[in-house]
Amino acid sequence: MSDHTPNAEADQEQQEQQEPQEKNPRRKLIVILVIAILAIGAGLFYWHSTFTESTDDAQVDGDLYQVSSRVTGQVIKVYVDDNQKVEVGQLLAEIDPKDYQVALEQAQANLASAQASALQATVNVPIISTNVSTSVSTTRSDVDASQAAVDAAEKQVQAAQARVDEAKANQTKSDLDVERYTPLVQKDVISKQQYDGAVALAAANKASVLGAEAQLIAQRAAVTQAIQRLSQSKSQAAESVKNGPDQVRAQQARANAALAEVKQAQAKVDQAMLNLSYTKITAPVTGIVNKKSVQVGENLSVGQDLLTIIPLTNLWVTANFKETQIDHMRSGQSVTIEVDALGGRKFSGKVTQIGGATGSRLSLFPPENATGNYVKVVQRIPVRIDFTNLQQENSDLKLRPGYSVTPDVRVK
Repeated sequence: MSDHTPNAEADQEQQEQQEPQEKNPRRKLIVILVIAILAIGAGLFYWHSTFTESTDDAQVDGDLYQVSSRVTGQVIKVYVDDNQKVEVGQLLAEIDPKDYQVALEQAQANLASAQASALQATVNVPIISTNVSTSVSTTRSDVDASQAAVDAAEKQVQAAQARVDEAKANQTKSDLDVERYTPLVQKDVISKQQYDGAVALAAANKASVLGAEAQLIAQRAAVTQAIQRLSQSKSQAAESVKNGPDQVRAQQARANAALAEVKQAQAKVDQAMLNLSYTKITAPVTGIVNKKSVQVGENLSVGQDLLTIIPLTNLWVTANFKETQIDHMRSGQSVTIEVDALGGRKFSGKVTQIGGATGSRLSLFPPENATGNYVKVVQRIPVRIDFTNLQQENSDLKLRPGYSVTPDVRVK
């Protein structure tokens, strides 16, 4: 027993010394593997992060439609309230149409009268031609009467010339209005209805110029006719036949003037119908009503804002990326849009436009860096992102202009 005891103790001590030596290399290997895995994971994460660019400086944008009055009058009905959803073409409010209905009826009556005068003047052209060819009478009293007719016709010419000048001035003003409204309607600063009214007024003024010029021609022809009659009264009956064609032309000029008056009256009817239609104010787009200020009984003026309609179907995202993020950004790249207000709900989109200048350069007061205390600041470029499947993804119409979003643009 005494011989085995020392040997057993020596073997046990040798085993205890070998076990730590075997564990230490295993631990080192595990640590190295963990570090390598973490390094590879970090590298993969960094490599994958270069596939996208994102920013939290982004908001949902949309057009805001200002609905205004096209005509003056008292509001008799209002059909909508704030935050109410409306469809395109839906009736929003009504203006008392009585005055405009009366104006339309008067314009229609004037048109009927002008049409009757034009018919009579046209029918008289062949009659005057026949009468002139057979007319051979001349007397002393005709000389006095013809002289008086010449004087009166010359005064009518002066009056007609004044009307032509006035009509041309009105046409010039209306044409300038159309030129000013054209870029405004293209940018949606004014409504299409206001632009159409300006175009209709320009057409009416153009017709007025034509009518005034036709009247001037007719009056000048009347002067010519009166002078011819005076000459005929002093000459023999045979010479009166020679002046017949001038009388026919004068009558033809009267017929042309009457036809121009018909066009002028028709333009006034069209304008009256437009004004009557403007008494019913309808929604230009589908959207949500906001900032409603119109009330029943209120007297409106032309151009007065009544309410704002915010469409929920024509939306996009304006994202302000840092200038260091747009190197690989191009139009058409796919985007994943995460909406904060909807609990991180995601929408699909694509890059449509990249701004032509930084936000600071487009501000009201751009920075002036020509100073000695300049500090370099990373600038931001506005990027427009359009939704590619908005109708389906926003079927519940919960997306609103102004919501903060986080877009991830896939640049690789």
